[in-house]
Amino acid sequence: MRKHSWFTAAIPLSMTALLLSGCLGGSSSSSSSSSPGGPDELTRAHDERVFVPVESEIAALPDMPTSRYSGIYEGLQGDAVYAVEVPEGWDGGTLVMYTHGYAGEGEELPLSVPNEAWRRVVLGFGYAWAASSYSANYYDARAGLEDTNKLALEAVNYILRDYGEQYNQPDRFLISGFSMGGHIAAAAIDRENRERTQFKVDYAGAAPFCQSEQNQFQWLGDYPRVMMELSGYGNEDYSRFQELVGEYQNFGGANILVRPGPIVDALFNQDGLGMPDWTSPKGVEGERLMAIAENLSGGERPIFEYGFAGPLQSIVLGTGGSSGDINGILALNGYGNQDQVYRWSTGPITPEEQEFNDNIARVTADEDANPLRDDGVRWIPLVNGEFDVPVLTMHTLGDFYVPFRHQQLYRERAQEHGNDHLLVQRAIRAPGHCDFAANEVVEAMRDWLVWVNFGIKPQGDEVLDPEVVADPDYGCAFTRDFLPVENPVSREPLPDCSAVL
Repeated sequence: MRKHSWFTAAIPLSMTALLLSGCLGGSSSSSSSSSPGGPDELTRAHDERVFVPVESEIAALPDMPTSRYSGIYEGLQGDAVYAVEVPEGWDGGTLVMYTHGYAGEGEELPLSVPNEAWRRVVLGFGYAWAASSYSANYYDARAGLEDTNKLALEAVNYILRDYGEQYNQPDRFLISGFSMGGHIAAAAIDRENRERTQFKVDYAGAAPFCQSEQNQFQWLGDYPRVMMELSGYGNEDYSRFQELVGEYQNFGGANILVRPGPIVDALFNQDGLGMPDWTSPKGVEGERLMAIAENLSGGERPIFEYGFAGPLQSIVLGTGGSSGDINGILALNGYGNQDQVYRWSTGPITPEEQEFNDNIARVTADEDANPLRDDGVRWIPLVNGEFDVPVLTMHTLGDFYVPFRHQQLYRERAQEHGNDHLLVQRAIRAPGHCDFAANEVVEAMRDWLVWVNFGIKPQGDEVLDPEVVADPDYGCAFTRDFLPVENPVSREPLPDCSAVL
């Protein structure tokens, strides 16, 4: 049985104030300017932050002899920590770059090591892996991409410098990561970033799991604003959201909403302890909020209610009320919802939905919030779906924090560029963020590497057909550990996936 994490160590639960919109592309008209006032002259709060690398040793895997190295190297924002693990007999073959997820806002940069399932597959194929701490925390996907690429090109040189051991340069690079690391892995193979990065690496394949991307910040901006409008507080200044949503309490590193404020109280009933009962919407407005959230996060699908009713609800609400600069990662406001249409039904838009869309507060993003730059990739590297190598993704259906909708957008973008035949996507029936069982990671990594090596394309899930995604059996094909059988909202039993496997 899966032990549901609900969260992942890749994204600490204190993550707050992340907002940005789908218009993250910024203004291309000023993309090549480096004159005063141009994109390379903008300054951010993040530019002044200083981080401290913290070295440690890579724990050995039982029954798998390897050589393990770690040290310090110069990254984009300052020093970073590198980690490299080499199996016996490796000498300049394939190097797989691992990209870690969001690591919070602290000053320390710890060693980054992938989970055991991921490591065992990579090492079992005879490949080495390397990972960077990145030279900055916060949502600095730019530093993550540039620092990872630099490490890919220099890893064997760092080992020689720090350990006096000589390896040949890798002859092939692959990349894989989780959450924000999945964003970085997907961006690293995208044409715009390949062309603009300071350290050019031609990756032969990518496996971004539960990946974030630019739509992440659209979602984190939309949902709190929808909640304000439906609860009757849509005319209040958005900066008051946290005051109005309620009080949080920390449980094992997770900030959980324990005392509902007026916004939440207007939409949900309370449980016996006075905490919000996310399985019990209050009236038509609460039901509409759930339906809008489902539509924004990927549409009708199994397991959605699990994620909505779980702790990730508090994490999403904890992002509300911020200014739209992603905690200083941008210099300007990047959130906008001028073109967003909010729906709680399907089919033609209803008069009630039209009225809601007319009334909800609209925000305009600064078109230069995330411009192209002359000194590397954008502050938030875009995932445009323009790639030419095998890509395998995996995403949980109940992830309320980094929603399944990202997978649908990725497919649509790949189709626009005519390379969707190179994209395989898998849906996993779990409620948390990056909530994968070890055997699901093993199978996905193994299938991806066989595809890269031998051209044998693995199977995946359809993600765009609403009828397919809404099927009660959706996600059964690649889920290897299953949920309890009761839906937490409807109390109706979920289908037993074993019947379709």
